Amino acid sequence: MCRASRGRTAGRARRCWRHPAAGPRRDPAEQRPRRGDFRPAPPSADPRPARPSGTRHRVPPSDTDPTGGAGGKAEPPDQARPGVSPMLSVVIPVFNEEDSIAPLSGELVEALEAQNLPWEVLFVDDGSTDATPQRIDDQCHRDPRFRGIVLRRNFGKASALETGFAAARGELLVTMDGDLQDDPADIPALLRPILDDEADLVSGWKHPRRDPLSKTLPSRLYNATARVLTGLPLHDMNCGLKAYRREVVDELILYGDMHRYIPVLADGAGFIVSEVRTNHRPRRFGRSKYSAGRFVRGLLDLMTVLFITRYRRRPLHLIGIGALLLAVLGVAVLAWLSVLWIQGHAIGGRPLLSLGVLLLVISVQVLSFGLLAELMTWHYHRKGTRVPVRRRHGFDGAATAPETRAAAPRAPATAPEEVSDTPPARESPP
Repeated sequence: MCRASRGRTAGRARRCWRHPAAGPRRDPAEQRPRRGDFRPAPPSADPRPARPSGTRHRVPPSDTDPTGGAGGKAEPPDQARPGVSPMLSVVIPVFNEEDSIAPLSGELVEALEAQNLPWEVLFVDDGSTDATPQRIDDQCHRDPRFRGIVLRRNFGKASALETGFAAARGELLVTMDGDLQDDPADIPALLRPILDDEADLVSGWKHPRRDPLSKTLPSRLYNATARVLTGLPLHDMNCGLKAYRREVVDELILYGDMHRYIPVLADGAGFIVSEVRTNHRPRRFGRSKYSAGRFVRGLLDLMTVLFITRYRRRPLHLIGIGALLLAVLGVAVLAWLSVLWIQGHAIGGRPLLSLGVLLLVISVQVLSFGLLAELMTWHYHRKGTRVPVRRRHGFDGAATAPETRAAAPRAPATAPEEVSDTPPARESPP
């Protein structure tokens, strides 16, 4: 317990009474640093070399080897070891496909065993009402490389994919449908452009397509419309068989029916998208989940995707155009009425007067809405959002954040405390 005597100056040392049972005194150099003091951290004793900045993939430790294959202390999952192949995760959303789980699993094992990559298969059951969850559970017990997630109800394919992406552990991901129409033997062809660093997302093109005309004709119309509006030259955007880098799925935000436009969203984020022809097989079990309403919902979602990919960072450029057009029309109408009024014509009962005022009011409201959207966009980017970077050149080691480069300020030096073995005298009350 320390007590400063009255009348002492701030620069003089304080004398503290120390209880005899408190143990031996500590050297002032070993005292615990005060708040505000800065002391550099001791050098790390970890003999492992630092992670190179050019490492592109990481491999989490396997379930069977908790040490991560190092034979000792486990490595964090976000540190890649040079020379180790990236892990492949196959994400398969299923809904009422009980008869397809077993044969599809056999084909996947045969196709993936030929790859020189550690792999896993993740089934995501989207609230099936048949025995699909039991079939997934049986397959997971037979082969530990298979995993399964069962959702509480049917949330849609986009939500199932989002759940599978979050649970997948691979740096390379493949998605496919669980109805046996996609051929697992096409997975190597999808992965080749990614492994050769020629693409970030590879989409399949079902050609020739083994579906009835009631399904292929709307699909062709939908793909042609999407190609014209988005400028992405893909023949089959909604093909379930796709291959991705981990960076792509980490950037995606899927909801509703946005899974149809994954290539468009990836292209809008700056990733390289390509296409590979794949084998398409007729459905063997169950029935198709396609309906006419999906085509209408797909066109509505296309409008959302176009806005997100083109005007997400500058919404006023789209909304402001409409506001300016309305304002120009309103001013033109009111200018014409002003000329008539100057010439002596009555304009009070003309409907054009109400129309001109209404156009100006609506233009102001639309412009205000665009300014609010710009304010929200600015606030979003103010929190630290950055543009995605494909690769960096000329960087040695990990980049340092600007706020950590400056040296921390040191606290002002103070005189060391003098420690006394005699208790201080009690002060008499004034």
